[in-house]
Amino acid sequence: MLAAVLTGACALAAHARKDETVHLITVDPGHFHAALVQKFMLPGVSPEVRVFAPDSDDLAQHLKRVEGFNSRAQDPTRWVQKVYTGDDYLKAAVDSAGIAPRSHVVVLSGNNARKSEYITRFIEAGVNVLADKPMVIRPEELPALAAAFETAKKNGVLLYDIMTERFEITTILQRELSRNVALFGALDRGSADEPAITKISVHNFSKVVAGAQLIRPQWFFDPGQQGAGIVDVTTHLVDLVQWEAFPNEALKPSDARVLSARRWATPVTREQFSRVSGAVDF
Repeated sequence: MLAAVLTGACALAAHARKDETVHLITVDPGHFHAALVQKFMLPGVSPEVRVFAPDSDDLAQHLKRVEGFNSRAQDPTRWVQKVYTGDDYLKAAVDSAGIAPRSHVVVLSGNNARKSEYITRFIEAGVNVLADKPMVIRPEELPALAAAFETAKKNGVLLYDIMTERFEITTILQRELSRNVALFGALDRGSADEPAITKISVHNFSKVVAGAQLIRPQWFFDPGQQGAGIVDVTTHLVDLVQWEAFPNEALKPSDARVLSARRWATPVTREQFSRVSGAVDF
């Protein structure tokens, strides 16, 4: 995961002029991936990071995680967080990045309800964007995302996803082995009963990260704000199938067809919710 975050950030950094220092801007952080971008110091990236967000527990958790990187005993970072919490935080962030847009990288990893809006605003302003998955959580938002990629091309900026699994060594080895015809053979066409490729993933509400219980924001349990599992963890699985089996082909919406699906709720007790979110009650 970390390798991919650093690779994405460094790729965006390389997009700026060689004599420019890249400046990170974090907007409305609510997921721990936002902090992982800063787990280590990055070459060519300024240690001063501006954070624009509502004054909330999400922001407090984010700042605490980054401060943990700064204060650790081994290889501590030296990030300086400049925080703005006004109600107009989004406009303030766009205006701040607009001073020198190509030298800024906006990090988006948090509540997904407004992510499409955030992406569009910064891309239209000519600012590079490093957005955590999922980029959209509702089908009606997909055209806006497609338009944002076209605008990014037009404005000469990059819109990157934090697609972490591509950089796991086990995934890289699996890709290389599966593309060795003498060893693996070739993919079957497959069917609904006997698919050519099967991917399975389990997403846990409760996680232990760096030896501590990961605190989820309360909105994480709302599919209208976080997105359902189909657009969260599944994003990695779909990406890996294409990257491993068809690395140089771009899928069109017409190339995919859902043959069957099912969805279900995950019961969560009050005690479990309190342990994971830190909240006393639902």
